[in-house]
Amino acid sequence: MCGIAGKIKFKGSIDRTTELPKIKETLEVLRHRGPDDQGYYLDERVWLAATRLAILDLSSAGRMPMSNEEGNLQMVFNGEIYNYLELRKKLRGHRFVSQTDSEVVIHLYEDYGLDCLGFLRGMFALAIWDERKGQLFLARDRIGEKPLKYFFNSQFFIFASEIKAFIEQPGVPKEMDFEAIDEYLTMEYVPSPKTGFKNIYKLPPASYMVVSTNGEISCKRYWELDYSQKVKMSEEEWEEAIVDKLTESVRLRLQSDVPLGIHLSGGVDSGLITAIACQNSKRQLSTFSIGFEDSQFNELPYSRTVADKYKTDHHEIIVQSQTLNYLEKLAFVYEEPFADPSILPTWVLMKESKKEITVALNGDGGDENFAGYDRYRAMGIFYLIKGIPFKKEISLGFEFLNRLYKSKNAARLLKLLRFYDKGYHYFYSNIINSLDITLKESLYSNEFKNIISKTYKENVLVKKFLELPKGLNWLEQLLSIDIKTYLPDNLMVKVDIASMAHSLEVRSPFLDHEFMELTAKMPGDLKLKRFRTKYLLKKIAEKYLPKDCIYRRKQGFVPPLDKWLNLNQSYLRKELLSSGFSKLGLFNRGVISKFLSRTSSTSNYSRIVWRLLCLENWFLVWFSQ
Repeated sequence: MCGIAGKIKFKGSIDRTTELPKIKETLEVLRHRGPDDQGYYLDERVWLAATRLAILDLSSAGRMPMSNEEGNLQMVFNGEIYNYLELRKKLRGHRFVSQTDSEVVIHLYEDYGLDCLGFLRGMFALAIWDERKGQLFLARDRIGEKPLKYFFNSQFFIFASEIKAFIEQPGVPKEMDFEAIDEYLTMEYVPSPKTGFKNIYKLPPASYMVVSTNGEISCKRYWELDYSQKVKMSEEEWEEAIVDKLTESVRLRLQSDVPLGIHLSGGVDSGLITAIACQNSKRQLSTFSIGFEDSQFNELPYSRTVADKYKTDHHEIIVQSQTLNYLEKLAFVYEEPFADPSILPTWVLMKESKKEITVALNGDGGDENFAGYDRYRAMGIFYLIKGIPFKKEISLGFEFLNRLYKSKNAARLLKLLRFYDKGYHYFYSNIINSLDITLKESLYSNEFKNIISKTYKENVLVKKFLELPKGLNWLEQLLSIDIKTYLPDNLMVKVDIASMAHSLEVRSPFLDHEFMELTAKMPGDLKLKRFRTKYLLKKIAEKYLPKDCIYRRKQGFVPPLDKWLNLNQSYLRKELLSSGFSKLGLFNRGVISKFLSRTSSTSNYSRIVWRLLCLENWFLVWFSQ
């Protein structure tokens, strides 16, 4: 696992005297992603740099940049290729100098060119300078577990694992992308390829880019999940196939020359990974679980039950409201506007588990493979009743209940019913988001509306729906959308940045692309059956986990945000109504004040206030100087 960076100059040659100090600065910025070693390659047109977190082959033979035998290929690589031993056996005629997976990658490129990506099973971001062709080849893994961000103009192209590695480089502008800010406020994250910084982008998952010394740049997607090829098997046969493939995926991710453990939430996904990992490991594994002082949000009893069953070396960590003090630091570390509330417990989990381990397995991807989110159930109800009459009368009924009982659920249903007639694209996007067009109209200043007048009324997810392949049923469309948006741009960002900030590698067996290709062939009713989410996976889990850990209300990894914000009202008013944030001129101060006063009310504006708070910290860190 590493931090990577590089630059290719389109005109003239690189001045070694001025560029070398910049390369060293870049390596220092990325040190947290690889504290064990660092190196660089520099010639007249290109430089590459990498820091290394040693996981396999801890010797200096794994140093990067790495070259082929002739020295006409230079590579920097971030990630893990889990099938590298199998691939190494297929590569004939090469002289290997290390036991690393990265050396396998450069020889695969040497033999197969751009098609080398099809062989790789794992997570990665890579860049290969091909001196023979005068071009730079960059690629990112299929799911987007590892990041790759870049900027270019007519003079040069520059990239890195993190924006902060090149944002201060000469010629790279630091400007706010207002359209990206609008999308962030809708989604809680910035969807690819935007980043929040104008003209700085992230390479989308499952994509590669070729940059030539003459300035030509091309980008292409190389992989897509195929839901069209369903396999007919009995339920029992599917159970066996899923267990076999998941076990294989876990075994591959147990490879490590450094201490390895598991992030155990107490839910089905991480519990199942823990069970399979413990059954396939020759040593006792450590598990790490997060809890909260508020028992309503606390899953520790469930994770403790799993840890006891599989006799792990278990660690429990309590997250308190004081973690709000991390926000300014997190705004710098995450570098893009980012407001998933679980960022706080995730940060603490990575910080504490790093004290014991260097590699962690987790359960990310289970929901996207097996339709685990409650919103899939809501969409199933949408399809069931979308043709019924009297929706207006039903809406009025929920409005009456809302006023009578001040019910949050009634208020939520009332809001959603307003989107029935617009179709499932709008209905789904408004299940996910709490900042719809009506709220934007009230929150945004006239100046902000004018800046983004061409785009701000358009829903980001609706655009993504229109780009999907034809022929997918409604559930497949939802799964595909989440795998292309929420999974890489939210979940993977949250985990990668927090883990690598503490020099910790996280692996997700459910995100193995071969495993995902298998689940794409499953019939939908084995995932969502009679409004029961994760139907087949939960049946499988019965053989490994106590039923109390399987059949209970899904909690997620969200802290008691309402309570924390209400305990910090004076802090919120100081931050959000301060002159520093106000001078942006993007928002209506009166509306923000109203939102603050309603964070504990039926309307529940906590998530909107939280997004504004995270944005305010991002603005202060990156643009207030």
